[in-house]
Amino acid sequence: MKTKAAVLRDVGKPFEIVELDLDGPREGEVLIKYTAAGLCHSDLHLTDGDLPPRFPIIGGHEGAGVIEEVGPGVTKVKPGDHVVCSFIPNCGTCRYCSTGRQNLCDMGATILQGSMPDGSYRFHADGEDIGAMCMLGTFSERATISQHSVVKVDDWLPLETAVVVGCGVPSGWGTAVNAGNVRAGDTVVIYGIGGLGINAVQGAVQAGAKYVVVVDPLEFKREKALEFGATHAFADADEAQAKITELTWGQGADAALILVGTVDETVVAKATAAIGKGGTVVITGLADPAKLTVHVSGADLTLNEKTIKGTLFGSSNPQYDIVRLLRLYDAGQLKLDELITTRYSLEQVNEGYQDLRDGKNIRGVIVHD
Repeated sequence: MKTKAAVLRDVGKPFEIVELDLDGPREGEVLIKYTAAGLCHSDLHLTDGDLPPRFPIIGGHEGAGVIEEVGPGVTKVKPGDHVVCSFIPNCGTCRYCSTGRQNLCDMGATILQGSMPDGSYRFHADGEDIGAMCMLGTFSERATISQHSVVKVDDWLPLETAVVVGCGVPSGWGTAVNAGNVRAGDTVVIYGIGGLGINAVQGAVQAGAKYVVVVDPLEFKREKALEFGATHAFADADEAQAKITELTWGQGADAALILVGTVDETVVAKATAAIGKGGTVVITGLADPAKLTVHVSGADLTLNEKTIKGTLFGSSNPQYDIVRLLRLYDAGQLKLDELITTRYSLEQVNEGYQDLRDGKNIRGVIVHD
């Protein structure tokens, strides 16, 4: 069949809206009609060259939609099921899935190549194979994807809202709750209030943190953080550090969560200085893998037993946590509608990403026709 999609052809180039040929589902695969796709900063890393993929590639790794067809051997879903996609597929049987770390599933090896795990492609144009970001390509009207990339969700939930639980919400919420191990009474500092950082605020608040201090240069985002439960908001990391020292009687924060769009050594150093003895720095944001972005005192880590760790997908288990977060939303205990600042058509994808660069959105969402 034919499908319309937003394709990246090289670093520094905008998305092109093109018509592609799409293969039907093979063994273990499903055909999905996307309802919505989130505009996540990770796709900007492709255009900026921080995470160079195999070009050409369809953008989008945060998606929700309806299953239209299933291939042989598919048991997880059936046509008509409503699903949210996991940007990390999870097979359920590899070393990582079988030990409760679905976010590290071996099937994620080809997400930047954009192929299926066997190296084959489902999108084509003029004899050329077109990749799909994270094996999903949610900036396409339809896609053929692995059954291991979908999570069935309650069909009464609005997919245009549920879509944000495919990446931004669990990545941010889990940064605080899972990787940061935030507990009741803790003091937490969060750097960067975008589509992930705002959910780190929600996670820290739900975990019972006494103080949630946020750092972001944009007033709009600081105000949003306060609406979502942050107790203090600063434009500057040094000002935040002074307040943390005051709030904790000099002991420092228990956890520092880094969710800025592009991580650099300065924010890592500030975060490491902000935590006290036994504290933890969690790095969720990305940067060019070739750049060494962690430069801190080893003696500080040793003498004060500090920890610096990374987290992918907020150390969540997609098959469980996507459903869990949506049911918290359904119960009125998690804000999702309030995360979405602007909705766009597929043709407005470049406008949406410019709004993200300009700091106008907490989360933009593409709504497919």
